[in-house]
Amino acid sequence: MTRLYGLIFDVDGVIADTEAVNARASIKVFAELFGVEGVVREDFEAGLGRGAEEYVKAGASVHGLELTEEQVKKATQLRQEYFLKILSEEPLPPFPGVLELMAKAMQRQDFREAIATSGTLEKSRAVLNAANVPYQKMVYINGNDVKNKKPDPELFLLAARRMGIEPANCVVIEDAPNGVQAAKAAGAKCIAVTNSTNAANLRQADLVCESLEQIKLDMIRELIDSN
Repeated sequence: MTRLYGLIFDVDGVIADTEAVNARASIKVFAELFGVEGVVREDFEAGLGRGAEEYVKAGASVHGLELTEEQVKKATQLRQEYFLKILSEEPLPPFPGVLELMAKAMQRQDFREAIATSGTLEKSRAVLNAANVPYQKMVYINGNDVKNKKPDPELFLLAARRMGIEPANCVVIEDAPNGVQAAKAAGAKCIAVTNSTNAANLRQADLVCESLEQIKLDMIRELIDSN
């Protein structure tokens, strides 16, 4: 019987440079909603991959803001509106190597693929469509499907279960420390790409690369077979 391998892709910061768009939308929210100027992308780094609310809270913490749950909810809603508006007005090319790696895995009998993101259905689907990702042919898990966000492993455990593959036979492709932690907690292997942060912050991953152009399916098989 052919051994099956699972390949799980995060969305923000892995498929395309959405982290830049996330930051732009969030900076605008902080200025308009809270009157806070001088906010920069790095202020949100602690919230990367943990869902919209934790992303907003990370930026608020850096600037000494104590937000109520109602303020956080309003900020995340407005952030998504701004994000989707930017996406509708500007192109969002995929990172080099992403679509190629997906296409090669789809041609193989021994690979299954999944999209697994903490982002909402509306937000993540907009990104996948903009980047021309064939997600309809994959298992697709988004933040609406799970109760716990990263670094909790629920997202990746659900993706593996829907693919019908043990987590130990899966590789998760991530760009954020919280995502790497979630992948490892799920019992999967993890390849981290330095699209959103530096290699030192991703050192818990099994393999760190600068671009998915460097990743081949045989490398993924070897990583899993090394269990």
